[in-house]
Amino acid sequence: MPSLNRIAMGKSSRGMIRQLGPKKLQVAEISGKWGQMFDFASYQQFRYPEYDICQGPVCGDDGRPQKFDLVLANQVWEHLDRPYAATKNVRRMLRRGGHFWLAVPFHIPFHAAPNDCSRWSARGLTNLLIECGFEPEAIRAEQWGNRNAALRNLEANWPPEYDESTDPLDNDPDMPVCAWAIAQKT
Repeated sequence: MPSLNRIAMGKSSRGMIRQLGPKKLQVAEISGKWGQMFDFASYQQFRYPEYDICQGPVCGDDGRPQKFDLVLANQVWEHLDRPYAATKNVRRMLRRGGHFWLAVPFHIPFHAAPNDCSRWSARGLTNLLIECGFEPEAIRAEQWGNRNAALRNLEANWPPEYDESTDPLDNDPDMPVCAWAIAQKT
């Protein structure tokens, strides 16, 4: 059963990625496997601790940043000690016209894996992306949440599993549970 926290994010984000035409994209994913659901032209995973995006971009044998059409980061940025440095490193890995998609929690319990450092709203993600070199008009950020989901995140058995009969999916902009964004390098 999927997590209540990821239902709206997953649907919207899959749409964002599908609009890019996945079959033609060369993709990197930072410390995750969310991208495995797509049929990308190529797909590589770079996992912590073997690879630390805060330390620099993924580089090839020539020492230069590898280039991708899309970099994915699902539920990773809240764990980073230096998310601004990491975002700048991702931008260096994008081809011109390439995209960076990330999803993060806002109102959920502390979950050190190995660290838990920050929380982001849609506006916060937009600000992060702008400060790291993305143009404001090339960013689309969204958030979702409601009081029921926020309360469910306080339950001892976390994360809460989605129950269609008791969990409304309406969005309350004043009660974000998660946020996600896609930004294009222009």
